[in-house]
Amino acid sequence: MGAGTSPADRAAAADGPAAESDEAEVEAEVEAEVVEAPGGEADDTADGRTGSHLAPAPAEGPAAGRSREAASLTTDTARPEGGGRAAGGDAPAPARQWPLLAVLCTAAIGLLVVATDPFVEAFRIGTILIGVALIGGAVLRLVIPSVGMLAVRSRFTDLVTYGLLGVLIVMLSLMAQPKPWLDIPFLENAVHFTIR
Repeated sequence: MGAGTSPADRAAAADGPAAESDEAEVEAEVEAEVVEAPGGEADDTADGRTGSHLAPAPAEGPAAGRSREAASLTTDTARPEGGGRAAGGDAPAPARQWPLLAVLCTAAIGLLVVATDPFVEAFRIGTILIGVALIGGAVLRLVIPSVGMLAVRSRFTDLVTYGLLGVLIVMLSLMAQPKPWLDIPFLENAVHFTIR
């Protein structure tokens, strides 16, 4: 070991200055590349301009794999499973999204019943309709392979979310005071214990 040399310096000397210049050249090419964005304007993140469509040039040499991994960007997200059209492409737009429209219309009717309060138990009936709309969304998500925009996440996540929220809303509306239609003693005791 000579004076002023370290193992890293020796490794760099063994590779030679040509390897360092190749890496620097590849990195400079990747950073300086300007790609045309879909709108026609040039896009370069190194200059601070807007956009994130930087695509690396195919590099060759030992640093090619590393620079390709470092410069690759995600440009799109996958559509949820079952997120295709619920009806054919020749059908009008509302018909293609009928599962979502069925859930939204049922929930809207429930909200309208609660808001207008046209009869004695309107609050309870309206909230039950909202819960039934969510449970119906869970059933549609389970049964129909393509539900359009009703698919938000994976099938399992949508089933759990729609189903759990729907059941909770229905249960709460059945237990709402005064004169609950459903009486669950241990839940009543738990509520009284937490309120004291």
